[in-house]
Amino acid sequence: MPKLKTHKGAAKRFHKTGTGQVMRSHAFGRHILTSKPHKRKKKLHQSVLADPTNQPALKRMLPY
Repeated sequence: MPKLKTHKGAAKRFHKTGTGQVMRSHAFGRHILTSKPHKRKKKLHQSVLADPTNQPALKRMLPY
């Protein structure tokens, strides 16, 4: 069986938890932040679970 390669684009955007779930970060938190409320900006910096429908594909991209 050949070695599995990590999808480098996905590796930069997602990370795995200890239980194997895939986490993602929020978009819209880099610039034009003056018009966004403090509460929204704080939530944009937190990681969240990727959508369950995308989990199988992301797990194939991140085999290790």
